[in-house]
Amino acid sequence: MAEYELDELFSVPRERAVLAPGAVHVPEWLDPARQRELVAVAREWVRAAPMEHKVLAGGGRMSVQSVMLGSRSAAYRYGAGGGATPELPEWLVALGARAVEDAYLGDPAHDVGLPDAAGTARDFAPDSALVNFYDDAAHMGMHQDKDEFPAAPIVSLSLGDTCVFRFGNTETRTAPYQDVELRSGDLFVFGGPSRYAFHGVPKVLPGTGGRQVGLKNGGRVNITLRMTGSRSGR
Repeated sequence: MAEYELDELFSVPRERAVLAPGAVHVPEWLDPARQRELVAVAREWVRAAPMEHKVLAGGGRMSVQSVMLGSRSAAYRYGAGGGATPELPEWLVALGARAVEDAYLGDPAHDVGLPDAAGTARDFAPDSALVNFYDDAAHMGMHQDKDEFPAAPIVSLSLGDTCVFRFGNTETRTAPYQDVELRSGDLFVFGGPSRYAFHGVPKVLPGTGGRQVGLKNGGRVNITLRMTGSRSGR
């Protein structure tokens, strides 16, 4: 039996956690069948617009490969090679809306620290999805998501290998921060006071889930859903 299978057999069940006001981790939000379906459809998106390594302003190249769905904004032409950007399917819009609703309203025992969590969930209608692929050596440095027009929450869905997700503060890339394991099927939503928190992925843990969801060579797929304002013509 593989090592990761033994770990899963004897692991303690993971609980929903509020890391900071508006920042919620929901383990195992996607069931295994849904995870495999999302990996399969991600392959279709990549066939339509092959992934690329984004070139940074300083000339460096990201180790993560990306492709963007839905947005018409030039700031979001990740991995489309300047060509057509795949449409954002309505079922994915609905999945993102349900994710925010479940993260913020799904467990009354957890106060998520938002004065109007119900209104935030009601108003969330993503217009874009960024699909990132991490191989064993990929990582992402600490950064803020500040290109979107509205300050709506970010929805993150993890598929495949486990990663260490570093969630920091809104002022600096350095400490204080919290490291969280995001496994395949996990949901992470951050909005409200945590919307502009620095965050990153210092490492991926090879062999921890990629093959089970259809990534034959392993790796991690991350889908982030967001509101950029493109549907309203912003």
